[in-house]
Amino acid sequence: MKILKYMAGCVLAAGVALTAIAAQAAEPIRIGEINSYSRLPAFLDPYKKGWELALEEVNAAGGIKGRPLEIIDRDDGGKPGNAVTIAEEMVSKEKVTLLTGTFLSNIGLAVTDFAKQNKVFFLAAEPLADAIVWKSGNRYTFRLRPSTTMQAAMLAKEAAKTGAKKWATVAPNYAYGKEAVAAFKKELTKLVPDAEFVEEQWPTVFKIDAGPVVRAVEAAKPDGIFNVTFGGDLAQFVREGNLRGTFENRTVVSLLSGEPEYLEPLKGEAPKGWIVTGYPQGAVDTPEHKAFFDAYMKKWGEAPKLGSIVGYNVIASLAALLNKADAYDTETLVDTMKGLEVMSPSGKFVFRAQDHQSTMGAWVGKTDVKDGAGVMVDWFYADGADYQPSDEDVKAMRPAD
Repeated sequence: MKILKYMAGCVLAAGVALTAIAAQAAEPIRIGEINSYSRLPAFLDPYKKGWELALEEVNAAGGIKGRPLEIIDRDDGGKPGNAVTIAEEMVSKEKVTLLTGTFLSNIGLAVTDFAKQNKVFFLAAEPLADAIVWKSGNRYTFRLRPSTTMQAAMLAKEAAKTGAKKWATVAPNYAYGKEAVAAFKKELTKLVPDAEFVEEQWPTVFKIDAGPVVRAVEAAKPDGIFNVTFGGDLAQFVREGNLRGTFENRTVVSLLSGEPEYLEPLKGEAPKGWIVTGYPQGAVDTPEHKAFFDAYMKKWGEAPKLGSIVGYNVIASLAALLNKADAYDTETLVDTMKGLEVMSPSGKFVFRAQDHQSTMGAWVGKTDVKDGAGVMVDWFYADGADYQPSDEDVKAMRPAD
């Protein structure tokens, strides 16, 4: 009798233990996502739809080692201080495993510093400033999208083929714009040593006064224009330039302007023949992209935008990381992320161990107008791995971890 009671007790204890293990296994892995949703809805609404689709797919497939993935997203209102406060609350109160997100470079840099100071894993999704992985790079920060230098190098290679020698630049007056112009100058003069830059315009981001900017560019009489404005600033620049004929018989090279987020609002006013980085949407026919495109259309009833790809790739990256990692403490996550391979709608990419930059690439092509809408034509996919700095250059630019 005593033996039976002992066995029954053991069974009960085992049952309690198994229940506890199952409950622990079912606890969600919480990720903190910080972004300027109210400030930049044109890009970040599709971005959120992209990560929501990926999140749904991950959890439908069983989550991460049996645990659901949970995203806690917050709006920083486009202010670096807000982003840091949110990061602090997510880590201390929400108990997130890691942080991701951010769009504007100044906000990305603020969270990059927070990650360093507090030893928190951070995947910067969208901000393009080179400093995030170089000058301000640190052990705890990784970046998904191709940087300003990478995309500027893609455009400089195409610009060099046009024969334009005298250039004007128009870029927002903050980290992203300044780095983009510097990178384009550096890369173009490697390919065209006698290229010269005869005019620079630095409008305040989201506050461009397009008339004086366009007049200053025209007065310099350049052969080519390198544009870095985006969103509403791009729309005003395009409309003023079209009105004055500024772009006629000139080469125009423009960062991001082939992205549907910025091209579609221009409708029939979209420029023709600009050399751009962007996203040709349904024209991409790789199996990985087609599966993503069809799933996105089914869920949201609209074609994905570039933000949709970025949002999806964020979750694809983090799911790959969490599935591979042996533990979820910050140091293990950092070590696991170095050299991590990720399959995505834009193809396979790798997070480089030497600077934590992914090799995700970008589509490069030309703008055109078809059926009253701006589109990308004559495009190709530029693999980010082909536009990265050497290991020696990285060591010179990046502090030691």
